[in-house]
Amino acid sequence: MKKLLEGKIAIVTGASRGIGEAIAVKLAEEGAQVAFTFLSSEEKAKGLEDKLKGLGVKAKAYKSNAGVFAECESLVNDVIKEFGAVDICVNNAGISKDNLLLRLSPEQWDDVMDINLKSVFNMTKQVIRPMMKARKGSIINMSSIVGIRGNAGQSSYAASKAGIIGFTKSVALELGSRNIRCNAIAPGFVETDMTHYLKEGEGAKAFLEKIPLGRFGSAEEIANTTLFLASDMSSYITGQVISACGGLNI
Repeated sequence: MKKLLEGKIAIVTGASRGIGEAIAVKLAEEGAQVAFTFLSSEEKAKGLEDKLKGLGVKAKAYKSNAGVFAECESLVNDVIKEFGAVDICVNNAGISKDNLLLRLSPEQWDDVMDINLKSVFNMTKQVIRPMMKARKGSIINMSSIVGIRGNAGQSSYAASKAGIIGFTKSVALELGSRNIRCNAIAPGFVETDMTHYLKEGEGAKAFLEKIPLGRFGSAEEIANTTLFLASDMSSYITGQVISACGGLNI
């Protein structure tokens, strides 16, 4: 049986761990060749590259900061040279520097905006050129349930993730006529090494009580949603925000 992404080439930013890693693996399992970025751990990146190759697809890790425009430009040029095209771009790179607004520094605000929001502009601007030439493509931006409903102590994170939603809808309107789709995913509370604190103490019980499905999500569940938006199963879907949050947005 033909795999959903056979012959497709994907870029995934921030893929050396957590949700990004799960996405890279899921896309490769369905036949996509995968270029992915990382910033910190060469060892983890090499491990993921080997894992993806073990799934029978071409894969390559690139050390690149999605928050820096020039690095994104170099990255996409290198991927085009190495892989020949870009069919799917998953803008997943993200950080959080949570603090109450009273204590939030301008530097913390800027760091979150650069990595979470500016990175989406940087990467999308680069990939749309080859996609427009090919008259096809799927861009998937990782927002958050916090970007929809806000959260105390996360004003910078919420603002960056809300910005991604407005950006996604605008790009979908601009590029729909070229058969390029742009959608966003808004994960809820997902179990990763970035969110381990959510499972500890009294706070964990309070979080769970707000989730209709009564549990935290998994990185694989977010990867499944990404696969849907990357594949032709979602060929008539653009400009949408899919909340993969266990019903937290109800």
